Amino acid sequence: MNCWEYMKCGREPGGNNAKELGICPASNDGSYDGIHSGKNAGRFCWAVAGTFCGGKVQGSFAEKRASCISCEFFQKVQTEEGIADLRTKFLRFVNRGTAAPFLSNLTYRHMKAGERFITQGEVSDTAFIIQRGSCLVIVEKDGELHPVRHLGEGDIVGELTILTGEPQNAHVEAQTDMDLWVLNKAQFEDTTREEPELLDFLTELVANRFDSRRPTADRVIGKYIATEIIGRGGYSIVFKGIDSGLNMPVVIKMMRHDLALEPDFLNDFLNEAKTIASLNHENIIKVYDIEKRFKTVFIIEEYVDGEVLKEMLKRLKTIPPAAAVEFLIQICAGLLYAHQHGIIHRDINPANIIVQPYRPLKILDFGLACPIGAKALDLSGTVFYMAPEQINAKTVDQRTDIYSLGISAYEMLTGKRPFPEENIDALMDIRCKEEIPDPAAIVPDLPEELRGFVLKACRRRPEKRYQDVGEALKDLQPLVARFGSKNCLSECF
Repeated sequence: MNCWEYMKCGREPGGNNAKELGICPASNDGSYDGIHSGKNAGRFCWAVAGTFCGGKVQGSFAEKRASCISCEFFQKVQTEEGIADLRTKFLRFVNRGTAAPFLSNLTYRHMKAGERFITQGEVSDTAFIIQRGSCLVIVEKDGELHPVRHLGEGDIVGELTILTGEPQNAHVEAQTDMDLWVLNKAQFEDTTREEPELLDFLTELVANRFDSRRPTADRVIGKYIATEIIGRGGYSIVFKGIDSGLNMPVVIKMMRHDLALEPDFLNDFLNEAKTIASLNHENIIKVYDIEKRFKTVFIIEEYVDGEVLKEMLKRLKTIPPAAAVEFLIQICAGLLYAHQHGIIHRDINPANIIVQPYRPLKILDFGLACPIGAKALDLSGTVFYMAPEQINAKTVDQRTDIYSLGISAYEMLTGKRPFPEENIDALMDIRCKEEIPDPAAIVPDLPEELRGFVLKACRRRPEKRYQDVGEALKDLQPLVARFGSKNCLSECF
């Protein structure tokens, strides 16, 4: 249950008292989603300023700490969280025959409610295992305190610094009186040698805790400073950052710590950086640097202030034909350059294209790039845009990228992809057996040249498609003259 369901205050969106008293911030804050198996911040209400309890509006989490700790709902959540989601509990690793000798070697510490026992920015050789009580993890940023996590019985806190050597990325304060076991770095290393699965658990835990929607502390990575999370992917967390030497904005892509332990994932991640670093084209994102620190790898890329094409499509539903032509020509220009250098992207789709107002569009994410003529040994790529030869694990070449670009063009112009997607197996099967439907059936006034481009780019058999991007550009160029000097991008921004 969420706090408003339990307390029946009626201040949730659409609640009985929301119009008169306003919507409670705790019920309207999506950044805590999933933290306590509830919706939004509802089970983390004591960390949200401005909630309405006891007939009055509350202050900050620090000001209302005492009343919240005595709250019936708080105590209920505390009890539930002590036994919930055992997957994240450190103590599950020591609740066996080794528990007694392991714990007997640890120092015991008692904390009073309100006491801070980890300070943001410090490098320490200790972590803490919570035996009793709870604590609040608080990020200090731009002079303000932001609660980001709540931990209780069985959890470990402060693990970042003994695992990676990185300074602590948050303060930690006792929310109630606490009993803690202190685990130092030497004990940690001895334990992980005996129980390797503990190292796997902690690296996954660190990766998950970085993947936050709350404010994050600034992080120093060599001469770069990571300031905020701006994206998340299967391999990485993406930060906006600054090159402190040049005072220049950059993007910092950090490989998830748990994947950094896997040689195949690590090689793929480094392959992306090396691949892009070898390319120098205005329509391809630039790689500036690679940093290996804190038990993971960071790729430093150029910062592009634009909108991902996938998000633009969500906002606009379709892209006007004139703008679509402009986007397609720029994507083709970047792909032509990559193909001339023997590289195919293998994952062209709107999520990997970023559009800037009146500046060059950029192709992102070369993580699946491979040499022209390589064999597709697995289903790498985004399934909705895969060419039939990718699905069938056959040889892939520049025509594979052209197919994915054609599906992307179909989506830009019609607002949908060409085949039903309820069943992925059926989707892959139909993709290999049938030609795509005519986009003009959805957009009757679609320019004939654009219709022809989509249909030819998406031909099922590679030999029927454009044989290279240069051919595709020849068919698109006449549309530039047709649309003339119209400011086509003004309709998109």
